[in-house]
Amino acid sequence: MKFSFLGTGTSQGVPIIGCSCPVCTSSDSRDKRLRTAALIESNGTVIALDAGPDFRQQMLLANVKKLDAILLTHEHRDHIAGLDDVRAFNFLQKKPMDIWGEARVLEAIQNEFSYVFADYKYPGSPEMNLHRIDGGHFVIDGIEIIPIRAYHYKMPVYGFRFGHLAYVTDANSIPEEEMMKLRGVEVLVINALRKEKHISHFSLQEAIDLISTIKPRTAYLTHMGHQMGLYQEVQNELPANIYLAYDGLTLDV
Repeated sequence: MKFSFLGTGTSQGVPIIGCSCPVCTSSDSRDKRLRTAALIESNGTVIALDAGPDFRQQMLLANVKKLDAILLTHEHRDHIAGLDDVRAFNFLQKKPMDIWGEARVLEAIQNEFSYVFADYKYPGSPEMNLHRIDGGHFVIDGIEIIPIRAYHYKMPVYGFRFGHLAYVTDANSIPEEEMMKLRGVEVLVINALRKEKHISHFSLQEAIDLISTIKPRTAYLTHMGHQMGLYQEVQNELPANIYLAYDGLTLDV
C-alpha cells in the first residue's frame, strides 16, 4: 500500500495570504503546505482522503489519472470545497464519483453542492454517489477501512485505519473505546496544529503524548499551521520515530 500526503497545511494553507513571518517566507519547499488531504493506493484502487479547495492542484501535482472514491473526515470547507472538480474524473471514468462520509457530512454536501443533486441538472455538473459511513468497518474495492471516531472540539469527525496505517486529522480528542482500534498500528498520521494549545486540534506536545500511548513504529504529523515553526528546526527537536509530514511525501506501508 502506498500513502501520499497531498497537503499538510491548516485551513488557510502555508504561506498565509499577507503574512511575512519566517515560515510563510521560507524558501524550503517543505514549509509550503496545501490544505490537508492524502491518497491511498493499493492493488490498483486509489482513494482520496478529503477534497479541500486545493483538490484540483493536488490531483495534478500527484499525477492522479484514476480515482475510485473519496473518504471525508468531516464537512469543514477546507476538506470538501474541491468536490466540484470530481467532474474531471466523471469524464475520464464515465461514472459518478463515490463519496463516503457520515450522515451529517453527506447532508452538508447535498446542501453545499445542491446543483449536483437537482432534478434538472445543468449540463456538465459533477456526478456523485453518496455512501453513508455508520461507524462499522467497510470495504472499497478490496481496501478494508475501519472508521475511528474522534472529536474536533465538540464536532464528531472520523479518522480511518487501513491495515497497519491510521490517519486522524482535525481532532483534539479520541475516546478510549476508539483508541482500541489503534492497537497494533505501525504508522500513525496525526494532526498537530502548532506548539501552543488549541481548542480543536492537538498541539505538538499533545500529539507526541498520544503517539507515546499508541506506540506506532513511526508517526507523521500533519495539518500544521505557520505557527508550528520552520520544518527543519522543528524536525530537529522531535523524537527519532516522529516526523513532520510535508506535501508530496510518499510512504510504502
